[in-house]
Amino acid sequence: METLTVRRVIAAPIEDVFDWCATTTNYTRTPFVLKARLARPGAGAPYGVGAVRLHTWLIGWFRERVTAYNRPHAFDYDVERSFPPARHELGRMTFTEVDEGTLVVWTTTFQVRLPFGAAITRRFAKPVIAHVFGKILEAAGTALTEAPTSRAGRP
Repeated sequence: METLTVRRVIAAPIEDVFDWCATTTNYTRTPFVLKARLARPGAGAPYGVGAVRLHTWLIGWFRERVTAYNRPHAFDYDVERSFPPARHELGRMTFTEVDEGTLVVWTTTFQVRLPFGAAITRRFAKPVIAHVFGKILEAAGTALTEAPTSRAGRP
């Protein structure tokens, strides 16, 4: 099993950053996430406990279930099914107010279930997933910090 952690400070209020990151359809603002949808709403909030999220990335398909939801501080999820098949122990995003905005820490523990899975996970999957997580957080930063524009495109 490999644990991957990506950190980024987003210059926006914690509630806004949490809501953007919890709303999985926002992930399609990167070219790496082709499709994302909420298959089943959670308890108390659309992306709350029990919510089922479906993602299609360039590298595979993932069915995730939200297992903990503590707005605006953290949520956990588990990858129930995926292609290519993978073992997954934890997915967690935490949000902490800092002077510059909100620190997001995204952690996942996983291993690809293929022949030579540990080597594939370490050499291929882990760097690719780290890159995609970084791009998703970059998209969050862009979406949450860009100035609103008029219809003519002027601030």
